[in-house]
Amino acid sequence: MANLLTLHPTTPQTRIVDQIRQALQAGAIMLYPTDTVYAIGCDLNHKGAVERVRQLKQLSNEKPLTFLCSSLSNIAQYAYVSDSAYRLMRRLIPGPYTFLLPATKLVPRLVQNPKRKTTGIRVPDHPLCQALLDALGNPIISTSARLPGDRDYYVGTAELFDQFEKRVDLIVDTGEPPGQKVSSILDLGIDPGVIIRRGAGWENLPFDQLEAYSDTDMD
Repeated sequence: MANLLTLHPTTPQTRIVDQIRQALQAGAIMLYPTDTVYAIGCDLNHKGAVERVRQLKQLSNEKPLTFLCSSLSNIAQYAYVSDSAYRLMRRLIPGPYTFLLPATKLVPRLVQNPKRKTTGIRVPDHPLCQALLDALGNPIISTSARLPGDRDYYVGTAELFDQFEKRVDLIVDTGEPPGQKVSSILDLGIDPGVIIRRGAGWENLPFDQLEAYSDTDMD
C-alpha cells in the first residue's frame, strides 16, 4: 500500500519534500502532480526504480522515458543543445513542453532511445516538481499516469489514487485535480525542430520556426 503524502500546492512543506527525496534515493517510485497530467516518477539515477517504472507502464526498451530538469542550464548537462534549440527553449520554459534532444553520457541508457540516442526532457512550471528537483539534485522520471489499456486520463483524484495505491510506493497529493492535457512534444535534435505531438501549450509555439507536427503516443 502506497504512503500518501499531502503537501501545499504552492509552498510545499520542506520536511515532507525531504521525506520524498529520501524515498526516491532509496528506489521508491511515486505518483505525483505536474503542470500537465499526474505522472509516475522516480530518481533518474536509480536503475532499479527506472526498471520498475518501465514494467508498470509496460514500455519496451526502444521507447525513451521523459524526465524533468529544473532549468535550461540543467538541461545542458543532460542533452546537447544547439544554438537554435537553446533560443527556442528559452522562450518556452518552464512550461508544458517536452523536448527531444541528443543525450549526454549523464543520461542512463535505460532512459534513452537506443537507436537515436535521444531523450525527452521537460522543465515543469509547478512548485512541487521544482521543490523535488531542488531537493534531489538530479532529474526525476516523468511518464504519464496512464496504464496499458486505459483510454483516458483520470478525471477524479479518488479514482486515480485507488488505481495506483498498490502499484507505487508514494502518492503525492497537493489537492489539485488531475490534469487532462499532456505536454506538447518538440523534436529539437534536428534543425528546424518538428512538432511531434500537439498537447498543452501548443498554441503558444513559434510555428514559423518549426515543421508541421505529426502526433505520437509518447508520454
